[in-house]
Amino acid sequence: MSDFLAEGNLCGRNLLKIVSSGSSIISELLNLSAFVPNAFKQETNAESQRYHEIIFDFEYLRTPEFFENKIQSRAELQDLDEEFRENHLEILTRFYKTFESVYSYVIKLNTYLSDLENGIYVQQMLETVLLNPEGKQLLCESLALYGIMLLTVEAKFPGPLRERLLVAYYRHSSGSSTQIDDVCKLLRSTEYDPSSPHARRPAKYPESYFSRVPINPRFVQMVIDRLRSDDVYSMVASFPFPEHRSTALAHQAAMLYVCLYFSPDLLHLEEAKMREIVDKFFPDNWVLSLHMGMLVNLAEAWQPYKAAAKALANSIALPNAKRQAAMHGAKVGELLARTADLLKEGVLVENLVLDRIPQLLNAARDCNVTLRWLMLHTTPLSPPQERSRLCKQLRDSVLSDSRFNGEQLFQLLLLTAQFEFRLKEVLTGILSRKADTWEALKVECSERLRELSDVFSGTKPLTRVAANAKLQDWFANLAAQVDKLDFANATESGRKVDQLMQALREVQEFHQLDANMQVVQFLQETCAKLYQMMRIINVKEEVLLHLDIVADLSYAWVIIDTYTNFMQVGIQRNPALLSSSRPCFSSWPLLWSSRC
Repeated sequence: MSDFLAEGNLCGRNLLKIVSSGSSIISELLNLSAFVPNAFKQETNAESQRYHEIIFDFEYLRTPEFFENKIQSRAELQDLDEEFRENHLEILTRFYKTFESVYSYVIKLNTYLSDLENGIYVQQMLETVLLNPEGKQLLCESLALYGIMLLTVEAKFPGPLRERLLVAYYRHSSGSSTQIDDVCKLLRSTEYDPSSPHARRPAKYPESYFSRVPINPRFVQMVIDRLRSDDVYSMVASFPFPEHRSTALAHQAAMLYVCLYFSPDLLHLEEAKMREIVDKFFPDNWVLSLHMGMLVNLAEAWQPYKAAAKALANSIALPNAKRQAAMHGAKVGELLARTADLLKEGVLVENLVLDRIPQLLNAARDCNVTLRWLMLHTTPLSPPQERSRLCKQLRDSVLSDSRFNGEQLFQLLLLTAQFEFRLKEVLTGILSRKADTWEALKVECSERLRELSDVFSGTKPLTRVAANAKLQDWFANLAAQVDKLDFANATESGRKVDQLMQALREVQEFHQLDANMQVVQFLQETCAKLYQMMRIINVKEEVLLHLDIVADLSYAWVIIDTYTNFMQVGIQRNPALLSSSRPCFSSWPLLWSSRC
């Protein structure tokens, strides 16, 4: 099963293609949301007023002849309709193709699951794929991505808007798509607009929306079981401390949140399972980021579900909220001082970094955990959350008990980003030169040990060291052992280097070599070189991987907008802040350009 994604493994490759297409679809939905023609928007504008008589929602599909006759009966509407077609058909086609790809995605996923169940993939079935680490991740992602697609469509293209887009494409494309009926059934309006301040959440929403195209319930249940019981992405390795567990599992928690809507009975009835989920993923948090800054407040989202709401009650109790807020708020000042010290000249240099990698990673973890918690739990509420008294109480409590200071938190964000950037630079340099540096140190250690062997031969002039054949042979033997050290076998070489260092310390003690300072100095310098070898060989690529995972800021893709004023004020006070903030936004080119 280790070759699940190998080129010849159709089971793995087909699943990978499905999941990859899912990520592309979400990206295209987000991109298109910025290009909705004004003619289709509900707010009053000149273009929507001009075309309102030829743009229809799904009412058109009930009696298309009536609406077409209405247009054909007036010459000015015919001309306007033709002009509209010429100006908008290209973008309408792009919208439709993207909407159609959402439907095609779930059909491909269902086909894959059916093939898996029917034995099309030899020696593979759902259970065996879930036993493979890559297979488990991809299956969980395949379901979660579909749910995120539906939520993205709902958030970026409210029901009336997408109905008008679909009908406009249907009218002007001459029925070029055979799947348009199915696409319309999937994406018809849910009668709910999450962005509207007056919209009320319908009953059985969003589970009724998610169930429009049925998905194998056994598959759904097995994915949920894996997400709630396993560390699917082995993230605990990057956040090993128990107090960081909810941050380590945050991405998995977001996937689980989405997948639960495919099995709403669990949210309504399964109190024990929901309690297990909350205890594992949400014991100290209730706001999570789903995808590209799409935020969910569980206090509002799970309120209609009896089992989920009951399980979450302890986490969103005000005493717990106050305790968490006070704890994270108190850390901000400490972490500001800590990161400022780490950024001082001469601290993040190669030798010090090699000595303190665990401590430096812990500093990055502490900063990011505090930043994540405070940024998520102090973010302004959405319209549905504003209508929830509990959501407002929780946010007010967090703001008060954490003594929230947005400027300080933004300063911590910038300092943390600079610290991570410099640390990554040093680690990248160490890793790029790792083999050459290690080999050079090995040669130097070997030469020093041979020189010590020569010293005890009694033939070296001016050393004033009595000949000692045993020590001569012993040091020569150590030099030979150093020569045999293999960089490719890091574990064995590291253990051997440690043994050599111990032997050098013991020989100094047992053979009373302290009388000769030249020999002592040689031994100490050789030990130092061996120690340097051990430090370098113990630096793995995984350190950079852990740092990248710890430094993930994708949850703040939207939240960061609320900190624009702090950035502007800070730059006015100190223009140098502009350059120091670049490490924070270097991976967000579009975001950076929009801010600056």
